[in-house]
Amino acid sequence: MADMDWSDLRYALAIGRLGSVAAAARQLGVNATTVQRRLDALEKRLGARLFDRARTGYLPTDAGHVVIDQARRMADQADEIERRVLGRDRELTGPLRVTTAFVVMEHLLPAPLAGFARAYPGIEVEVVENAFLVDLSRRSADSAQTWARLEADVAVRLSANVAEHLVGRQLGMTHCRVYAQRGAPDLPQTVTPLPVLLRDAPWVAFERDATSRVYDRWMRQHLAQANVRVRVDIFNAKAAMLRTGIGVGLLPTFMEARHPELVAVSDVVPELSVPVWMLTHPDLRQTARVRAFMQHVGDAMAERLRAP
Repeated sequence: MADMDWSDLRYALAIGRLGSVAAAARQLGVNATTVQRRLDALEKRLGARLFDRARTGYLPTDAGHVVIDQARRMADQADEIERRVLGRDRELTGPLRVTTAFVVMEHLLPAPLAGFARAYPGIEVEVVENAFLVDLSRRSADSAQTWARLEADVAVRLSANVAEHLVGRQLGMTHCRVYAQRGAPDLPQTVTPLPVLLRDAPWVAFERDATSRVYDRWMRQHLAQANVRVRVDIFNAKAAMLRTGIGVGLLPTFMEARHPELVAVSDVVPELSVPVWMLTHPDLRQTARVRAFMQHVGDAMAERLRAP
């Protein structure tokens, strides 16, 4: 299949990954008729059926598995070529995509990012809110236009575990305490033992089924018997609810400065202290704009995290 057109194979790869023509069409940014036509043409060219159309979706045949495996290899090779070309860039100009969590963007990144933008006016930084660590070596397949574009150049993450194939630096540690509305008559106003808070205080917690973050797992374990009044999905929503006086809840200590109407009512919870990482792919770390961003913004964020 050395002469096989990648533009044909990527349709088969998308169907194999997602199990349906409709889902593949949405991912590739085309209509389902186009996907089906390209699949039919590929099967005719190869003289083999690649998928069995089952009630549960499109299931690869033996030939389909061969084609999907080859397509996946070609995708990986294309990714490597692009990363290596980008990695040779030495110009302090051009786009730079950064992915991070919303809470980091609001509380830790703005001032360092503004300083970087002033220092390097030729670099256009695009920040994408994403609560999960993306694989920077894979392309986004959300649409035909973004198929060949890296998901991100740099990731800033609050995580105890990072992908082994990524490189970067740990900028510091974040810590969590329990907070309440300052002056709320029915809520604690001074540092209180955590078991007492868990037993007696009303709580603002995260979604019941959330499990991906260390905070989610901690709450599932410790708040199982607690009086939970409200559940939200992100720290910023939790801070908004805490300001109403409805209950107490966990927040990172770096949010304190932006929320003077809240008061810490617990000591730092040790098991919720999490490192902050700045990461990129090995093939991109020598790109001038990536290197400049990781040094300039990384130093400023590290200083911010060292502040009391």
